[in-house]
Amino acid sequence: MPALEIDAEDQRLIEAAGDALSRNFHPVRHTVGAAVVCRSGKIYTGVNIESCGYGPCAEPIALGAALTNGEREILAVVAVAQEGGGVAVLSPCGNCRQLLLDYTPEAMVIYNDGGRVLKARAKDLLPGAYRNLDEG
Repeated sequence: MPALEIDAEDQRLIEAAGDALSRNFHPVRHTVGAAVVCRSGKIYTGVNIESCGYGPCAEPIALGAALTNGEREILAVVAVAQEGGGVAVLSPCGNCRQLLLDYTPEAMVIYNDGGRVLKARAKDLLPGAYRNLDEG
């Protein structure tokens, strides 16, 4: 599936991620915000957790918040970072792409492609991905 242009609903999700980041920004510990929207219409947000040994990205924090609240159908996800007084959409790292593929392969992922903000299904962002043999 080719990449698609974002729409007003996607922009609303970007703003929610930006709001989570602005409320929690710390120049060392919390530099990325993320948001997921679920079939229920609810939006869950999260920020990255930085630590000396390991720190999860913002996307799994937001996804975990949705799952913790009983959501199972994630429609879209986005991550942002501060940039020049606003926010800029980030592309998910490889670990997050695998996580999204494992938990919500049909979700739209809003990402940055050379300065252009686009979206594509999680399953299309990691070609040749590892899949558990039980999952097919």
